[in-house]
Amino acid sequence: MKTRITELLGIRYPIIQGGMVQISTPELAAAVSNAGGLGQLTCTTGKKDTQQLRENIAKTRELTDKPFAVNVPLIMHDAEKFIEVALAEKVDVITTSAGNPAKFTAYIKKHGVKVCHVVPSVKLGKKAEAAGVDFIVAEGFEAGGHNAYDDVTTMTLIPQITAAVDLPVVAAGGIADARGFVAAFVLGAEGVQMGTRFIMSKECLAHEKFKEAIAMATDTGTVITGRMFGPTRVLKNKLSADILSWENQCMPTEKILELIGSGRSENALVKGDVEEGSAMCGQIAGLINSVATVQEIIESIAGQALSVLEQSKQLLGR
Repeated sequence: MKTRITELLGIRYPIIQGGMVQISTPELAAAVSNAGGLGQLTCTTGKKDTQQLRENIAKTRELTDKPFAVNVPLIMHDAEKFIEVALAEKVDVITTSAGNPAKFTAYIKKHGVKVCHVVPSVKLGKKAEAAGVDFIVAEGFEAGGHNAYDDVTTMTLIPQITAAVDLPVVAAGGIADARGFVAAFVLGAEGVQMGTRFIMSKECLAHEKFKEAIAMATDTGTVITGRMFGPTRVLKNKLSADILSWENQCMPTEKILELIGSGRSENALVKGDVEEGSAMCGQIAGLINSVATVQEIIESIAGQALSVLEQSKQLLGR
């Protein structure tokens, strides 16, 4: 497969693994890169400090000689420190999110590192392009984890943003198989990013109870919590029900955050508490009911894409 994304990143398939809190580990990132996609670490995995990131980059390099990325949410107060580590370790790509990329893009590119920014809207896509990023990940509201305040879906976002910018666009949110992959390209994207699909891989170190909960999920199995202070898509469970109840009672944000406390995502994703933990995953969870290797996932999507296109031709009578 050849798109501007594969050529820019030096990868075989235009498939990127999302940067997921707590579980974007070296094992998963390396497996995705070795299978022909772009694996991605995040500075929100493990101890969430610069030394942990340095160690994760080193371990990833032990497991693959292929390109991989590091995701840095710019909303973090010490984001610059993580960017400095990624640059010092000479990673291939830095993906920024949740903030203004203009602050760091030129500096990162001066070091010869490619820059991507994750955006939820056309307006922010244009700003990312103006900031000089190399490509954009356009993420729809279906995506798991932290979301934007506007409910813009992947289906509506991708054709609008690809019409508005000249940069290569990667579609994210609600993609887990060859049908979603092909749909993204028909809408104008030149690659896809997947998170939930890669959680359900053998190389992902997420807790088995979390994977079981995703396998049991339905199309209505997720919900957005924190609409007033930080929309987050999670599996429906006791914690999400409690948060929604507190929000419906118009409880002050500070009080809700106090009741939620810290460590909830680690509790669900790593420790397996899928009732009291923040079980972040996308709406596409209802489509995923089995665990496979990363290579099987990527090769299945790439291998079935042509078949999906052929079926579409038949529907058109061609």
